[in-house]
Amino acid sequence: MPGVPSANGTLFEYWAHEASLLPLDLHPLLRWRMARAERGEIGYQGLKRFAGELRPQAEKVLDRIKAEGPLTAAEFENGSSKSGWWEWSQTKHALEWLFWAGKITTATRRGSFARVYDLPERVLPSSVLDLPTPDIESAQRALIERSARALGVATAADLRDYFRLKPDEGDHAIAALAEAGTLVPVRVEGWSQKAWMHRDARLPRRVRSTALLAPFDPLIWERSRAERLFRFRYRIEIYVPQEKRRHGYYVLPFLMDEALVARVDLKSDRQAGVLLAHRVTLEPGAPHETVARLTDELSRMASWLGLEAFRIGERVERT
Repeated sequence: MPGVPSANGTLFEYWAHEASLLPLDLHPLLRWRMARAERGEIGYQGLKRFAGELRPQAEKVLDRIKAEGPLTAAEFENGSSKSGWWEWSQTKHALEWLFWAGKITTATRRGSFARVYDLPERVLPSSVLDLPTPDIESAQRALIERSARALGVATAADLRDYFRLKPDEGDHAIAALAEAGTLVPVRVEGWSQKAWMHRDARLPRRVRSTALLAPFDPLIWERSRAERLFRFRYRIEIYVPQEKRRHGYYVLPFLMDEALVARVDLKSDRQAGVLLAHRVTLEPGAPHETVARLTDELSRMASWLGLEAFRIGERVERT
């Protein structure tokens, strides 16, 4: 996984809008979340148990990493998942709690994207770990301000969701930043919600580029925001019965310049060495050069995946 943190890297992995690669300077701002996980205040129920009655089991897992160095879940006895992603062993749950609590971190990814866990002091620079830990309110204000700088124009829900803050974690920060003049209220035509903009925001330069977006890309992660900004309703349909799918099994939005102009149902056929675009759906108003530029992007993706070619299926249609 390119860019996974290392001792001399610039990123670390932790929970933001989802498990994300984050700049190292965000580490102190997320320690309050680690502390809440360590106390069993956040996370799913099976995770919280390791802050209580199952803590000795988690401590044994941690002790083995301390003694043996970086390990994957599969390298623990009975540590790999039983028969799929969702049937985790107790060891995997313990590792996830230790990760949430900041007691271990990701050293790298291995094989089929498996996390390799290690101690933070063996992965992250001491200059980061030695930074002072801000109080919770200050950290949450800093996260909201970071969200505002990243999002440009955003509702309160948008600002909170960027780092998955709950209302009681984000609203006080929005109010404080508004009172300080850091956040400026704005009105967006067509939006019913109140919106905010960072006081230092500038009109961005125009962008001419293309990208196929993963379902967890920050641009489209908050689905209602993507719909408000681009009139683009996006849902992951892998869990939808085939006969009820609208656009395909694993569909990636296609960003061209400053608009979401198409959806592509993709599959990597490793055996044949081909990237398959089963179905391409153009959005209303997609420019005439969309298919040509999408073809270039598919070629780049195939090369990045180590595939020899790509193929577009017969179905190219408009929404």
